[in-house]
Order: sequence, then C-alpha cells, then structure tokens
Amino acid sequence: MLSVTRLQRRLFAEWLGTALLLAIVIGSGIMGERLAGGNVAVALLGNTLATGAGLVVLIHMFGPISGAHFNPVVTLAAWLGRGIGGREALSFVGVQLVGAIMGAWLAHAMFGEALFQVSHKLRAGPGQAVSEVVATFGLIGTILATQRKRPDFTPVAVGLYISSAYWFTASTSFANPAVTVARSLSDTFAGIAPPCVPLFVAAQAAGALLGLGCFSWLYREENGA
Repeated sequence: MLSVTRLQRRLFAEWLGTALLLAIVIGSGIMGERLAGGNVAVALLGNTLATGAGLVVLIHMFGPISGAHFNPVVTLAAWLGRGIGGREALSFVGVQLVGAIMGAWLAHAMFGEALFQVSHKLRAGPGQAVSEVVATFGLIGTILATQRKRPDFTPVAVGLYISSAYWFTASTSFANPAVTVARSLSDTFAGIAPPCVPLFVAAQAAGALLGLGCFSWLYREENGA
C-alpha cells in the first residue's frame, strides 16, 4: 500500500508531466504553423521534432517518480500487467486527463490564443482508426520490449517511435486518449474535432490490448516461460 505522500507525488508527477506534454504538442504545432508559411510538411516536421525530443526529456524527468505514463492506455497496460493497483490506475487516468486539458490551455496562453476552444479539424475514416491501432500497438510494444531488455533506453525509444509514427501513420500518431481529448479542445494545427474522439480512443484501446497481448507473449517465449 502506497503512503499518502508517495501517492500524491506520483499523481502530481503524472499531472505535471501530461500537462507539459500537451503544452509541447500543441505549442509546437502552433509555432510550426506560424513559421511554415502554409507548408504543412514543414509545420508537421517542427511539431514532430519538438514532441519526440520533449517526450525523451519528460520520461527521464518523471519516470523515477511515477513511471511517466502520461497516457491512460499505458496505465491500462500497467494495470493489466499487475504493475499498478486498480485504484491508483484510476487516479492516474484522472490526473492525466486534467493535466492534458490544462496543458492545452497553457499552450494557448503562451501563444496569445483564446484559452477555451473546440477543434473543427476532422480526422475520420477507417484509415485513421487503423492508424491509431497501429500507433498504439507499436507504442506499447516499444515500452514493454525496452523495459524488459534495456530500461535505460525506454525514454529515447519512446521519443523515437512517436517521432517516426507522426509520419508513417495517417493520423499522425495520437496513441493517447488524454492527448486526444485535450487536442479536441484546441482549434489549432494539432486539433481534432470532438466527434472524431470516440473513434480514436476506441482504436487506441484496441491497439494497447493487442500490443500488450502480443509483446507479453513474445517476450515470455523468449525467456523460456
């Protein structure tokens, strides 16, 4: 049983880390779009580099405290793998959602945008759903594989994987329900219209479960279990 003080620190780390992640994702999207002169590829490149680099740093910062989930499906995978208790997992998801929304507001404040927004950017269709399944499957696989074999490399591996998935998936790799919800509240480059959120979240949950099943089996076989 975690002490109250330790649990509070873990929850605070998840809240702050998720807020900073969204400030990076949305803020770099705004900056990229403003500087790209209408070139979407250049804007996406700036968004990608900032997000990947930011993830590496944030996971190093908060990993020793909370595990640096910043993502409800990562927390789900940890709970199913018995790495975290049920009540703590629910608390993690709650603070991740709150932190993500507050991070979006922080990005808006930094760039002089209206604080409260709703996105109008449609991201719909089967290709988007498949992309989110693939992106989340790969994210969970990256985490499970590196934690078992090279845990010190996990922050870099996650940053690199998300950076690549920005470009090889049609959805630009949200792979995170908290990020998806928060980005629906930002009518900027990184936004997603609220009606598209349920499809993304369902696809992310499916990808996480597939990734957990696949890579748990794969590494269990390798270890001779």
